[in-house]
Amino acid sequence: QVQLAESGGGLVQAGDSVRLSCEGSGRTFSSYVIGWFRQAPGKGREFVAAIDRSDGRAKYGDSVKGRFTISRDNAKNTVYLQMSRLKPEDTALYACAASSVSIAVVSSWYQYWGQGTQVTVSS
Repeated sequence: QVQLAESGGGLVQAGDSVRLSCEGSGRTFSSYVIGWFRQAPGKGREFVAAIDRSDGRAKYGDSVKGRFTISRDNAKNTVYLQMSRLKPEDTALYACAASSVSIAVVSSWYQYWGQGTQVTVSS
């Protein structure tokens, strides 16, 4: 089991950059695929990015490719989401999640979730 806590959200302007962090508890953090999902008001959950356990292999949602970068530091039990060239449509609650199965874009494959951190991008 792993517990996740996100940080780094806030109010930013369009074009700005911000880095989110997802810190996990426990000694098994490195054994989980970590993904980021977001949900805007009135919309469904959207896959943002995910990173594999140790080889750095990553996958991105189409709407963030080329602007967001996911990385992890297993020594610090932390996964980062560097978000650049932010747009108002990136406004959402961003949550990280852990999967013991595989890198995936489907939220149901992730067993553990953080509470989320709000990112608001003003135009």
